[in-house]
Amino acid sequence: MRILTVGAGAIGGYFGGRLLEKSEDVTFLVREKRKRQLEQDGLVAESIHGDVKITEPKTILTGEKAEEFDVILLSTKAYHLQGAIEDIRTYVSEKTVILPLLNGIAHMDALTAAFGEEKVLGGLCFIETTLDENGKVIQTSPIHDFVFGERSGEKTERILKLQQAFSGAKANFRLSDHIEQEMWHKYLFISTLSGVTSLFRSPIGPIREQEYGLATAKETLKEASAIMRNIGAPLSDGIEAAQIQKINEIGYSMKSSLQRDMEKQQPIEADHFFGYLLERAKVQGLEAPVLAAIYANLKVYEKNSL
Repeated sequence: MRILTVGAGAIGGYFGGRLLEKSEDVTFLVREKRKRQLEQDGLVAESIHGDVKITEPKTILTGEKAEEFDVILLSTKAYHLQGAIEDIRTYVSEKTVILPLLNGIAHMDALTAAFGEEKVLGGLCFIETTLDENGKVIQTSPIHDFVFGERSGEKTERILKLQQAFSGAKANFRLSDHIEQEMWHKYLFISTLSGVTSLFRSPIGPIREQEYGLATAKETLKEASAIMRNIGAPLSDGIEAAQIQKINEIGYSMKSSLQRDMEKQQPIEADHFFGYLLERAKVQGLEAPVLAAIYANLKVYEKNSL
């Protein structure tokens, strides 16, 4: 199976590297600078599950010709999505499917509008990784889960072939029968975690130790859940309680990727995460004051820091 990974950053580089490690046919669609870096140093990932070093991984630049790809793995940030859509158009053939790993839900509308419902699978990942100044992928916690599936939940021929290609890689690749529900569940969790860690500029541990810090996390989740349920998101019964328990149990020093981006004064996904929810709250006539405060905080950051 021929796999095109858009970018070779913290997420695409890690999972693409794990697939290359088991000799899958992976090509990275990269910019000129990253191409030179990979040619010179190889694809390197440091992980507690075993380091990865791939010398001279296959790369292409946007517009370069390539044989047909079976699947395109898309793990860009939301603010790069439209550019990525244009970059991959030339590589989407009749047989190609697109497997996005972006957080949130808004990107699904953009992808299906560009390529059609049939082309777009559901996907998500749970991983803490970052790219250091030398282009090395650094995994910072034990979690490295990659979840995928047909949005209909069907076990189609193409999804089973994809499962076979992923099988045996040194990461937790899992086929889901309920991928859309899992994507909404992750969106709810990430909205809560990234919301409060960015608001308080702190890892989750000190936040939940404070009475009103934990109360803010609970209210963030409550508001996000109410909006999602109101627009028909397939949230399971009891997911709110389960996610608050998870907030209480995750590592003390856990940070969201959004918070890490702010610390590096990089662009953030404020509109993709929180603007999307607040727009729908406004249409539905729902109040979401904590989400509004989180969103305002992020927009002020964008104004002052970018």
